[in-house]
Amino acid sequence: MHRRVSDYNRAVDADLPIRGIAAGVKRQQMDWPAVLLREAVFVLAATLFLALTARIRVVLPFSPVPITGQTLGVLLVGALYGPVRGAATVITYLAEGALGLPVFSGGLGGVAMLLGPTGGYLAGFIPASFMAGIAGRASRRAALRLAGLLLASVVVYVFGAPWLAYVAKMPLEGALAVGVLPFLPGDVLKAGLVAGVVPAGARLLAPLLRRP
Repeated sequence: MHRRVSDYNRAVDADLPIRGIAAGVKRQQMDWPAVLLREAVFVLAATLFLALTARIRVVLPFSPVPITGQTLGVLLVGALYGPVRGAATVITYLAEGALGLPVFSGGLGGVAMLLGPTGGYLAGFIPASFMAGIAGRASRRAALRLAGLLLASVVVYVFGAPWLAYVAKMPLEGALAVGVLPFLPGDVLKAGLVAGVVPAGARLLAPLLRRP
């Protein structure tokens, strides 16, 4: 039993953003309830952070897609939490919104948001957070980290633009014009900001991820 718990503990921390944390910090064994409780606390705390970033909202008169802080939040959570924990956080966040909690842009919630014009972007947050966890972690070189975060941002549009075109009944070119191009400069700034703060953020987060 202790061996299975130990194997799980190593798996839980396998995606930590700084190499060597799991091996370099001496920890005692934790039982399953403690491990799951710890993971739940970190995931729920990050979903609250994502909900707060969604409150940063600028409505564009020519587009059904607003400018929000969500992409920045998704990239940061993925880069700091790693691919598995990051993607699990975004899935939990979307589930909270689907249940009606006011966690989406503008303090809205409900399944209608997932099926509306911005639903594709919300779905794209899942693979984007996973990719940010792989390519944007603190152990990467700065240039590679930035490139990976930019690529993760593009993934959001791969899901968002076709869905916008479908829901809004517009050609894909039109969806690109109103749902992608106006947001690219801001996304470059967001990716650069995340790439810059991830090393310091990972160092601050590491002690919290230590097992008692």
